[in-house]
Amino acid sequence: MEKIKKAVLAFSGGLDTSVILKWLQDAYQCEVVTFTADIGQGEEIEPARAKARQFGVKEIFIEDLRETFVRDYVFPMFRANTIYEGEYLLGTSIARPLIAKRQIEIARETGADAVSHGATGKGNDQVRFELGYYALQPDIHVIAPWREWDLTSREKLLAYAEKQGIPIEMKHHTGSPYSMDANLLHISYEGRALEDPAEAPEESMWRWTKSIETAADIPENIELEYERGDIVALNGKRLSPAETLARLNQIGSRHGIGRLDLVENRYVGMKSRGCYETPGGTIMLRAHRAIESITLDREVAHLKDDLMPRYAALIYNGYWWSPERKLLQTLIDESQVSVNGWVRLKLFKGNIIVIGRDSKTDSLFDSDIATFEDDEGAYNQADAAGFIKLNALRLRIAKKRLDRKSG
Repeated sequence: MEKIKKAVLAFSGGLDTSVILKWLQDAYQCEVVTFTADIGQGEEIEPARAKARQFGVKEIFIEDLRETFVRDYVFPMFRANTIYEGEYLLGTSIARPLIAKRQIEIARETGADAVSHGATGKGNDQVRFELGYYALQPDIHVIAPWREWDLTSREKLLAYAEKQGIPIEMKHHTGSPYSMDANLLHISYEGRALEDPAEAPEESMWRWTKSIETAADIPENIELEYERGDIVALNGKRLSPAETLARLNQIGSRHGIGRLDLVENRYVGMKSRGCYETPGGTIMLRAHRAIESITLDREVAHLKDDLMPRYAALIYNGYWWSPERKLLQTLIDESQVSVNGWVRLKLFKGNIIVIGRDSKTDSLFDSDIATFEDDEGAYNQADAAGFIKLNALRLRIAKKRLDRKSG
């Protein structure tokens, strides 16, 4: 085992990283620096500090990165209307580049020669963290305990934690807790009954959103204002990015919006089932497409839709810091210069219904042309005949050839 003097651990204070903290001290005999990024998980922060102190950590970094997270990572991703495999809003994926970046910065500040994470050898997070580490500091030493130790199950982790006196919250009476990840964009759940894709999630599992049955019985209308593709105001009140997402989470949660039960294709080759709650993000996606519908040129919008799956895969697979993601981001951001205006939505029992949108400065919707009434010559309907015949020419030629062969 290579000699390590000091390692910076991405530390949530949950089961995995709490065990890793003690394991690093024992297995590597090194000093451990803990870094906990507050990106909206809230109640997990102070227990993380207490656990780090319990095991003698001298350098504890707990930082409020909520605004940075939403402004510099979530909002840029939503400018692209990003969805992975048609459903997943990438709540876990988009947080990893920020954590990796700050972890490397702390390693430099503290003189650490290694970084460590709690991602398993079966998952995507190991790839996301480590691609970020190497992109930002190519010679960094990475310690991935799940690829080294013999603690190969949640039950073994719990036994180790009990032996070492590590307090673990949310231990389920019938076994290990869900593997969970939370931030301002979402909360995710894996493990337990979810490992059988035929089993319905336990209703008690969901922590943020109301079920459809218990969601609010009265619809709620909200209005979002956009500047250059980003939300800047909610119901007439200007908010910061983090405030916006937090408020949309509250609104969406009470209307049963944002639950997802997904079997996804992991980077390492296996299929994996996870459940997600992304109430604010689900609202943001619907609203952003609505404002783009009147402000983006048709071909620009279609090009963005063509590129989006590639962009989503880059984020999912850990390539946030890659040159190709940065290049795509430049194109996406340039498309958003004209995405200004407002969108009005009705929320009710899991549904998000667009009930209005407008842009005083950048709308491409021309009612004089689109009207079903007399357009007073704004659009010459006879022009369509030539356009249709030109586009039909190759179809007509192909059919004539087929007729000759069959005749």
